[in-house]
Amino acid sequence: MTTWITICDTCKRDGWAESGATRTDGAVLAELVESAAQGTGLRTRRTACLMGCDHSCNVAVQAMGKLNYTLGRFEPTKEAAQGIVDWALDHAASESGQVPYRNWPVAVKGHFVTRHPPLPSDDG
Repeated sequence: MTTWITICDTCKRDGWAESGATRTDGAVLAELVESAAQGTGLRTRRTACLMGCDHSCNVAVQAMGKLNYTLGRFEPTKEAAQGIVDWALDHAASESGQVPYRNWPVAVKGHFVTRHPPLPSDDG
């Protein structure tokens, strides 16, 4: 079963416009997550918006038949990207998608925004 990390590449944190940056904070985080995920078996993709602007930078971790999560309020750093990937690997290894708190990387603690139950199967 494939675990996906979806990264909002249009996220802009407060002060972005004044910073003079040429790329969005989300695009920077996306590049870092993509790099950290290489060779792990995790899949990454970018999206234009996760509608979590008050919580940017945002990512979603999803897999069929598992709990799915939205995480946000990240700085676009290598440490944040590695924490996201490390947590997503634990999500992938979990039968339900739930990862015990004691296993959470420090970089993701305090960054959970939502949790969604798995979609029901087509047969009910």
